[in-house]
Amino acid sequence: MKNLTRTQLVALAAGGSLALLLGAFFFQALGYAPCKMCLWQRWPHVVAIFVGAAYMGVQSRVLLWFGALAAAVTAGLGAFHTGVERKWWEGPTSCTGGGDALSGLTGGDLLPGSPVDAIVMCDQVSWEFLGLSMASYNFAFSALLVAIWLVAARKHA
Repeated sequence: MKNLTRTQLVALAAGGSLALLLGAFFFQALGYAPCKMCLWQRWPHVVAIFVGAAYMGVQSRVLLWFGALAAAVTAGLGAFHTGVERKWWEGPTSCTGGGDALSGLTGGDLLPGSPVDAIVMCDQVSWEFLGLSMASYNFAFSALLVAIWLVAARKHA
């Protein structure tokens, strides 16, 4: 990364967010529906992509810090989500299983085809590779993107 220009680093970081976002959509197309926390992790990638695009036009160093912040937010969400999946801590009650949320449902809500069928639990791993879930991979790759954004921000023009 030492020989890359600031613009190349930004393209790499924003492109990394784009790749992670496209990967998430690909898995969704394969039938792996995202949970609420998975969706939360996507938005900072969208922000990072737009920050990268804006930097290509404006070349402001401030934008690089925003890119790093966006990547750090999604990395943090990925780390938190990983902890929820591994039962290290509680997740949002709206998408983690305890059964307490069923008190507000009617009998019709429990029938097939109801909106409740679409709820994907945040504390259940739907896919994993080498013992890591998608949230874990998002954390790891997003942490790398934070580093790239920071190298770009600290690099002398």
